[in-house]
Amino acid sequence: MVIRFTLIKLVPYILIFIALIASATILHILFQAAGFKWILRYSGIAGTFLILLSFVYSLRKRKVINFGKAKLLLQIHELLAWSGALIILVHAGIKFDAVIPRMAMFAMLIVVASGITGKYLLKDARESIKSRRTELKARNLSEEEIEKELFSLSLLANKMQMWRSVHIPLTVIFAAFALLHIIFTLLFWRW
Repeated sequence: MVIRFTLIKLVPYILIFIALIASATILHILFQAAGFKWILRYSGIAGTFLILLSFVYSLRKRKVINFGKAKLLLQIHELLAWSGALIILVHAGIKFDAVIPRMAMFAMLIVVASGITGKYLLKDARESIKSRRTELKARNLSEEEIEKELFSLSLLANKMQMWRSVHIPLTVIFAAFALLHIIFTLLFWRW
């Protein structure tokens, strides 16, 4: 059985990404119009802090820390990363005058899109397995027969989790550009 791919299921994830960019743009314009340029200047620090805090989930997943439930930490990771990205996008604004900050911003957007894609793929794979299990139970198959039938589908779901092999390197690229931006900002900061 092939995992069902429907555009309808994808729409909420696309809307989340669009909402991120639209809300950041609107907030940036409002802060600038209200004369709160200092908020725009320092919001990058807050956004970076939230994104760094979101890595508690990654530490838990790799068993560097052992507190917290993985599922709850994943939800917190998603919320903190999205919120941090929003704040950084508010900080960055819509002008394209500096190369390194723009590269960091585009890398961050790609990481966010990758994370949203992974969330969709994993949810869809889990739903497909659950649906297929229900179908097989309705046919009165034994638990052993059901597990045998679901084996290939579960392998496909495991392959879906391999999107991390893309997500993690993209995160490293984003981190490198962000670090360069931070270093250059500290070196050339106008007090």
